[in-house]
Amino acid sequence: MVKHIILWKLKEEFNTPEIKQGIKNGLEGLKGTVPGLIEIEVKSSNLESSNVDVMLYSVFESEEALKGYSVHPEHVRVADTFVRPYTEKRSCIDFKE
Repeated sequence: MVKHIILWKLKEEFNTPEIKQGIKNGLEGLKGTVPGLIEIEVKSSNLESSNVDVMLYSVFESEEALKGYSVHPEHVRVADTFVRPYTEKRSCIDFKE
């Protein structure tokens, strides 16, 4: 299994509950659509000690499934619509377990 974790810092003017909910709904809605995607969860109810605004935690069957996810048309649509326009910074870590 491959774990894919992303942390985003939102642009200040877009750090709203509505934008965060759109990111969550869009990304979590990919479950059952993208082959090899086992689990996907978005968190944005951060404690004040946090220095990022949104976290994506996802699990894939394999590296190939993760690569397929990155170019899957529905993922690209969700990212282009609900994520990329609102983010200032993105950090990512992928690893096998």
